[in-house]
Amino acid sequence: MSRHFTPKVVTANALIEGDVVYLTADDRWTRQHHEAELIEDEAHAQLRLLTAQAQKNLVVGAYLADAKPGEAGPEPVHFREVFRTRGPSNYVHGKQEGALNV
Repeated sequence: MSRHFTPKVVTANALIEGDVVYLTADDRWTRQHHEAELIEDEAHAQLRLLTAQAQKNLVVGAYLADAKPGEAGPEPVHFREVFRTRGPSNYVHGKQEGALNV
């Protein structure tokens, strides 16, 4: 019996800024998890990961992260990925800074 494939998103860190980024269905990198492409096929996930890993001039550390469908788009499943969506934890900047100015 084959194992069930858990949906994934491709995530990495932006090379210059270091921000967490996600690969979209139209091959853009976004800082918003809900804009990521939710991949529900294992073979397609591997192809998308290879696409990401080939973009060494834009991102580093690309990998597949478990996700689930949500009302606004993909949602992270594991604590680590939820934590990564919040931005840096060492001081307020990036996504955290924007939240304070709303």
